[in-house]
Amino acid sequence: MTVILCCSSLLEYVNAAQKAMGTHWPVVVVDRSHHVEPAEMKQVIKETIDGILSGRIPVGTDAPAEADGTAETASGKPDPADLMVLVAMGFCGGSWDHISFPCRVVIPRTDDCISILLATDDLYVPNRKEAGHLYLYESDPKDFSALHLLRDGGAADETYRGMSAEDLFRYWFGNYRNMDIIDTGLNPCYEVSYVEAAQKEADKINADLGYAQGSNRMMEKLVSGRWDDQFLVAEPGHVIRHSDFFD
Repeated sequence: MTVILCCSSLLEYVNAAQKAMGTHWPVVVVDRSHHVEPAEMKQVIKETIDGILSGRIPVGTDAPAEADGTAETASGKPDPADLMVLVAMGFCGGSWDHISFPCRVVIPRTDDCISILLATDDLYVPNRKEAGHLYLYESDPKDFSALHLLRDGGAADETYRGMSAEDLFRYWFGNYRNMDIIDTGLNPCYEVSYVEAAQKEADKINADLGYAQGSNRMMEKLVSGRWDDQFLVAEPGHVIRHSDFFD
């Protein structure tokens, strides 16, 4: 049994990859807001895979299941030896550090989702981002994620709750001078309305707007089983570590 564990930020890209590759693996989605705190995301990941194994999170349907702990009990539990989890996210600040599962897990060896979408070849490059650059890649401008940290982080982490909006901006975005739209081939990134919305995002942090070439190559490789040096294949019981992602 194969299941895709997908960060919500990559759901449209996973769906596109499955369509392109002719696969139909069930998808379980975790909300990208948990990325604000890697420890929180790690806990969500553990609970989600445990939920799949226990049957609490049902899989096997066309519609993505939400990993929110409210899913109804499935009719049966998958055998850990027969379960393979394809992970549509990266290391994400340590979310996968020192964690293991009784099933096989396949995950891109990248620092985060942005580097996944910036990959246009088969070379192992864990971080493809440029210093001082923020990135946009969503198909719908209302879903632009570059500034979600301000909203999600300010609400989720008590460390930031006493800070003013100005201080948060300086803390999070003071070192960014560029905002790049990733041309993945799936987003309408040259349409006027899209560019205008992106420009508003860039203006918020006084950044120059530009483009970066990207693709959906790694997601297509993930769902179709073409796992080379760009992927970690963690067998049952393997303790996933930082060194598995970064040589």
